[in-house]
Amino acid sequence: MQIDQNILFPVMGEWLKSSNSTLLDFSNQNTDLLELDLQSTPAFNKYVFGFLEKKEKRYGYGGYLENRMIYQRSTHFQQGESRCMHLGIDVWAEAFHHLYAPLDSIVHSFADNNNFGDYGPTIILQHELNGKHFYTLYGHLSMKSLKNLKKGDEIKKGQKFSELGPYPENGDWPPHLHFQLIRDMADKSGDFPGVCAPSELEEFKKVCPDPNVFILKTSS
Repeated sequence: MQIDQNILFPVMGEWLKSSNSTLLDFSNQNTDLLELDLQSTPAFNKYVFGFLEKKEKRYGYGGYLENRMIYQRSTHFQQGESRCMHLGIDVWAEAFHHLYAPLDSIVHSFADNNNFGDYGPTIILQHELNGKHFYTLYGHLSMKSLKNLKKGDEIKKGQKFSELGPYPENGDWPPHLHFQLIRDMADKSGDFPGVCAPSELEEFKKVCPDPNVFILKTSS
């Protein structure tokens, strides 16, 4: 799915680049996680924002197709084959940071997915580009983001439409955005898998292409 970044408004209000952001690794290769009590959101939060403070960056980012151990913190991801493959990009930033529509949009659906470790408040926007529809998902929002929202609402490119939520209302995570690109919502509403089992990855990659172009500044 090819999208020209020049037609997009940055979801975070500014493009992430080396001057304001750093990669945050939550893969199984990050040995720091072995010493972290992932069941404790305050401890997890201290780790994330301590890392950003040390790096002197406003944002942490990463995670598309990353094999992550952090989902072991929640039984939500451990039913049947363990789901550990991340299908979106995460942007870790302070709670209540504003989010903006990357393109003209309509509200497809929204919900409060309030299981421990789930998305929490979630909004899914529908877009049309070159005659084709696709969707962007925004997870871990504030409860305020869902207030007065209606299915079918029009949201213009560059319009502020939501904000990052604090824990525990954001699914009980350190504040961050889970951003995901989706080709086909099928029959789903207000929710879509953001993590899959390794055996499902090839199929989900077809439905959820790389979303980094909406977040990270490209060289062009």
